[in-house]
Amino acid sequence: MATGRLVAGSHNRNEFVLINADEIGKVTSVQELTGQKCQICGDEIEFTVDGEPFVACNECAFPVCRPCYEYERREGNQACPQCRTRYKRIKGSPRVDGDEDEDEFDDLENEFERKDPLQFSGSGIYGRNNICRSASGITDSSDTHPSHVISEIPLLTYGQEDDTISADKHALIIPSFMGHETPFTDSSMSLQPRPMDPKKDLAVYGYGTIAWKERMEEWKKKQNDRLQMVEHQGDDPDLPKMDEGRQPLSRKLPISSSKISPYRIVIVLRMAILGLFFHYRIRHPVNDAYGLWLTSVICEIWFAVSWIFDQFPKWFPIERETYLDRLSLRYEKEGKPSELSSVDIFVSTVDPSKEPPLITANTVLSILSVDYPIDKVTCYVSDDGAAMLTFEALSETSEFARKWVPFCKKFSIEPRAPEWYFTQKIDYLRDKVEPTFVRERRAMKREYEEFKVRINGLVAMAQKVPEDGWTMQDGTPWPGNYVRDHPGMIQVFLGQNGIRDIEGNELPRLVYVSREKRPGFDHHKKAGAMNALIRVSAVISNAPYLLNVDCDHYINNSKALREAMCFMMDPQAGKKICYVQFPQRFDGIDRHDRYSNRNVVFFDINMKGLDGIQGPIYVGTGCVFRRQALYGYDAPKKAKPPGKTCNCWPKWCCCCCGSRKKNKKGKSKDNKKNMKSREGSSQIHSLENIEEGVKGIDGEKSTLMPQVKLEKKFGQSPVFIASTLLEEGGIPSEATSASLLKESIHVISCGYEDKTEWGREVGWIYGSVTEDILTGFKMHCHGWRSVYCIPKRPAFKGSAPINLSDRLHQVLRWALGSVEILLSRHCPIWYGYGCGLKPLERFSYINSVVYPLTSIPLIAYCTLPAVCLLTGKFIVPEISNYASIIFMALFLSIAVTSVLEMQWGRVAIDDLWRNEQFWVIGGVSSHFFALIQGLLKVLAGVNTNFTVTSKAADDGDFSELYLFKWTSLLIPPLTLMIINIIGVIVGISDAISNGYESWGPLFGRLFFAIWVILHLYPFLKGFMGKQDRVPTIIVVWSILLASIFSLLWVRINPFVSRDGIILEVCGLNCD
Repeated sequence: MATGRLVAGSHNRNEFVLINADEIGKVTSVQELTGQKCQICGDEIEFTVDGEPFVACNECAFPVCRPCYEYERREGNQACPQCRTRYKRIKGSPRVDGDEDEDEFDDLENEFERKDPLQFSGSGIYGRNNICRSASGITDSSDTHPSHVISEIPLLTYGQEDDTISADKHALIIPSFMGHETPFTDSSMSLQPRPMDPKKDLAVYGYGTIAWKERMEEWKKKQNDRLQMVEHQGDDPDLPKMDEGRQPLSRKLPISSSKISPYRIVIVLRMAILGLFFHYRIRHPVNDAYGLWLTSVICEIWFAVSWIFDQFPKWFPIERETYLDRLSLRYEKEGKPSELSSVDIFVSTVDPSKEPPLITANTVLSILSVDYPIDKVTCYVSDDGAAMLTFEALSETSEFARKWVPFCKKFSIEPRAPEWYFTQKIDYLRDKVEPTFVRERRAMKREYEEFKVRINGLVAMAQKVPEDGWTMQDGTPWPGNYVRDHPGMIQVFLGQNGIRDIEGNELPRLVYVSREKRPGFDHHKKAGAMNALIRVSAVISNAPYLLNVDCDHYINNSKALREAMCFMMDPQAGKKICYVQFPQRFDGIDRHDRYSNRNVVFFDINMKGLDGIQGPIYVGTGCVFRRQALYGYDAPKKAKPPGKTCNCWPKWCCCCCGSRKKNKKGKSKDNKKNMKSREGSSQIHSLENIEEGVKGIDGEKSTLMPQVKLEKKFGQSPVFIASTLLEEGGIPSEATSASLLKESIHVISCGYEDKTEWGREVGWIYGSVTEDILTGFKMHCHGWRSVYCIPKRPAFKGSAPINLSDRLHQVLRWALGSVEILLSRHCPIWYGYGCGLKPLERFSYINSVVYPLTSIPLIAYCTLPAVCLLTGKFIVPEISNYASIIFMALFLSIAVTSVLEMQWGRVAIDDLWRNEQFWVIGGVSSHFFALIQGLLKVLAGVNTNFTVTSKAADDGDFSELYLFKWTSLLIPPLTLMIINIIGVIVGISDAISNGYESWGPLFGRLFFAIWVILHLYPFLKGFMGKQDRVPTIIVVWSILLASIFSLLWVRINPFVSRDGIILEVCGLNCD
């Protein structure tokens, strides 16, 4: 068992209890990296021999390391990236074209090897390493100190060599001075520039000598040691030819033009065909079935609008490729500590009866054994149900992790979730050459079986709750005995008290968190739990990046974090990325994927399209966030170059431009104010004053304002507020474990978010059960962009709902969340204009919230075939040749669009068909009920609770695939299926009785009905496959509703003419 202590308490009630431990667990801090960073490659800028940081540009001091400075002068444009001033040659730098034109002195003597290390320790008169720093900025020492020149050393004149110089002094080797002062101190004498004569031999100036060659060899060796050259097979030849460690960490892979160009052409043609189709449909009504015709046209118009919102965000699909070796070259240099950023990983769970503890344990074990520096990973498990079963299971997991983590890293196994590793059907001896692997694998499998027995024993024990509630090992009552009324709880299992694995190595930190809950407070379900994790992680570890996964989504690729860091830590493109979304992949799904659990069309087609615009939407799990983006900050904006002005035009020509300039000036002033306020707040919240509050801010009113604003935004926790100002993460070194734990209890208290911006502008956004869509939408509105990463080996895998009932309840929850967003102020139809959200990205968000509305026209459209067969009417008049061409062209364009999407999205045709089928099944059931519940909740205040979908079970492969659990969601699709089957039978019977002439008009109606039945076929197959296990009430209600509908239709036929009996002229002559 872990030796840490469970900390429980309530800030509002002034309670702080330490349970079941001997001493307080020490919380180790994440060390902050010191030193200035190069803005080109991200490396640390080295120090000169004088102890000063290297400065490449004396005009603006833009931070650039010496290798980048040399490369920019040799291969680039020889200018500073910020101020565009030409780089001057610095001591020890080789000459480049253009140095002869400079008016300042040369420094030839520093191009030679020095034997005396103290040569320039005191003077440094010819270099630029002597930099004086003052309050006003950075100045060159040449401006403040006179240049010292040695009179005994002859110098070169302008382009001519002095004849008095002997041959042994052609190299201009200047003797070193042991003291700090030079023998010549005449300040009136200035240093003369000494350009080289191109007609002379370079040896005259020192080039080509042995000392120069040795210096160049040493420089090349340092470069090779710093940035190793790695050759990649299949690299893009268009990539810039530079050192491997400085190349981009990822790149875009646009879809080839041979695939995407025909796709776009077909979309345009389909738009034109749709226009012709609706022109024909509207201009040719069916007079004897006007109601059917009008209903069908309205439904078809809505379907066309929905298709437009879904189609155009897929106009620019892209793929991405990462370079993990370049990431290691840049941030994991040999012999130095890893410079990879820290990551806090969130695992959320609620009910252990529906989310088995064994699955949660496997997820935690896969996180602890991830291929990432140990001290950079912290795993937080949020138990929002305050279940002692989850706590005890996590304690057992922490003990088993001491054996499992070293085994995974020793043999580099995949996946690192033991349940899935030991059950995978592959040859585990392949590519394994260690003789001890087989023996250790068998021993580890026995250990895991014993671990499963202990976990299952805890589950069995938890089935019967004692009357007095649960008690802990020391006899203390479990603080979470009352699920809706308990204090906050924190337990640090690993990463403290010196707990190591069985081989003596450190382990990642593992923290159990259960936020405080009290009656009368709105806890905001999962979104509230995630916001509590943001705050408690900021106090304990404060990593700059966060990964959130569901309890059933384990890490399937141990390098998943590195894949995300290739985007987040890229010096060029990473600063504007708010999150990296990975696709969801699932285990335990039947081969045919009957209920479209894999959702391949969305993850492999729609999300790739969004990645080419502003990035994919957030789907709730498998996502790496930038912490600063979750705090509600705007994305960094690139500084635009100053606009050029022209004085040759009269003022009246520039009246429009003048107003724009004023607006720009106003915006720049606002930006400056924001920067000043943030700088002021950073001074206020110094990390030295965080234990009992921020001290020393009672003085000036101007310094108090940022403090008040930050408290209104983030809450009244000085420790947490101080952490929000650290963009690179880290916690103060002077903070003690006791103070951090006390503050952690404070930030997870139930009243902490009152009168703050949590859930509105900060963290996960409240107001919808699908907090993921709303949270990603707010980030994109702040100007951030997201990235879609699809590694060759899936990064995460999870468990999908087992049966149709659970699957429909899952879709119901998603649709209900979309309806809540649609009826809220955050609806993308009217929210966020004038911000950083791109138009096509808005199209996608609109489509994600309006799709439940499609349920009404879809139900009506699926009912029309049965009505047409029962009445003998149809929704279109007699089809002419022109209409036949339009209909055939429309169906052909739909088919070609789907085929081209399958081609560039690499989606199989059965996946596409299953997606279409379940779109109909979910649309007529879950989406319809979600629309009703959403309207009741928003308009009438009736709250509805969604059902947590059950996870995988151990009852055998697909044992519950066809199991129907009672739910009202099953009635609408079953009713539609029965009505259409009855309609087909009635239509065929009528055609048989009426003769050959009635078969022609029947084919159109039959095709329409069979189209509906085929889309409901998975539902029908599940119904027939386990007929004995279907609840009788479903069959009774469905047959009853279908019969009532059919009888009512026969009795009340609205399409029969009400003008009386139609009289025809008799053909017989009675006279």
